[in-house]
Amino acid sequence: MNIFAAKLSFDTQSEDLREAFEEFGEVTSASVITDKFTGKSKGFGFVEMANDEEARKAIAELNDSELDGRTIVVKKAEPRAEGGGGGNRGGGGGFNRGGGGGGFNRNRY
Repeated sequence: MNIFAAKLSFDTQSEDLREAFEEFGEVTSASVITDKFTGKSKGFGFVEMANDEEARKAIAELNDSELDGRTIVVKKAEPRAEGGGGGNRGGGGGFNRGGGGGGFNRNRY
């Protein structure tokens, strides 16, 4: 099961996350998500556990618990929506915004 962990301390490392979840069973992977430019933690991460029952127990026990001085949120990770993140949020605009109204005509005066 893939688990989402949020509100992590910016000091929490992937290994710290792994250790917290290993108390409840086998952890396949654990990673704190970092900014690709600065390398700093974004304050959330993902843990993959091999056994769903152990994963559910970890979620129940670790949600609203303290890790590295912060109360964390832990829940089952939801699959990403088709197409990934970002996307078109509607609205138009951009560089080609169309005409405009009249305006000051320098030649009139």
